[in-house]
Parts: sequence; structure tokens; C-alpha cells
Amino acid sequence: MARIAMDKLIKRMFKEKIWAVVGASANPDKYGYKVYKRLLKEGYEVYAVNPNCEAIEGVKCYSRLADLPRLPGAVSVIVPPKAGIGVLEEAAGRNIKKLWFQPGAESSEIIGKAQQLGLEIVYKECVLIELG
Repeated sequence: MARIAMDKLIKRMFKEKIWAVVGASANPDKYGYKVYKRLLKEGYEVYAVNPNCEAIEGVKCYSRLADLPRLPGAVSVIVPPKAGIGVLEEAAGRNIKKLWFQPGAESSEIIGKAQQLGLEIVYKECVLIELG
């Protein structure tokens, strides 16, 4: 994707008010924690998604996107590429069109599958850096 197109998509994603963070973590050293907390700090409504985590600082963590009480407009994906394919398919099934794959979470297979499913994805860019 061309840099200009990626920048426009990033701006559109940050206009979404409800986010989910797939791969959210209760460990402050992990990017799943840092991205989750930063989005909250910036004023977004954020849902943590991780089947191996019950709560983050007392806030419920959901097992999958289908369990969320509200549909997110954007999803930050911070899981290995092997798990990311499933996230893409679940998002498409829930009509979630915007996903952000943190560096290391993307693969050529994910990029191709996202295009096939008609999804918009940001990749090779970091939410934390783009928020400034």
C-alpha cells in the first residue's frame, strides 16, 4: 500500500471511537498492554480481547470479537500472524472493516486475505508511534 493511502487510512481509523485490542495483556511490559492503555488514555472506548486473560486492571477481557458488548469500528491486532488469520475472518464475519496489525503481527498471507475479504488494514506501523 502506498504511503499516502496508508496515512489516509490511519487518519480514518483514529476517527473511530470504539476499538478492540486483540492480544491485550495484563503485563505492562507487553505491547498488548501498552496499546490498550494508550488508546484508553486518548479517550477511546476500548475492549480488551484475549482468551487467556480474565481482566486488565479489573476491567473484563473478552475471549473473542463476537463476545464484545459493542461493535468496534477498529481493531488493533497484536498476536502472531498464525492467529491473525483467524482474527481477520472473525472481523469480516462481524462486519468490522478496519484492522491495524502491529509490526510483527502481519504477514503477506494476512495482507492478501484482508484484500480478499474486502478489509482495510494498516501494517508495518505502530499505533503508539502514530498517536505521537
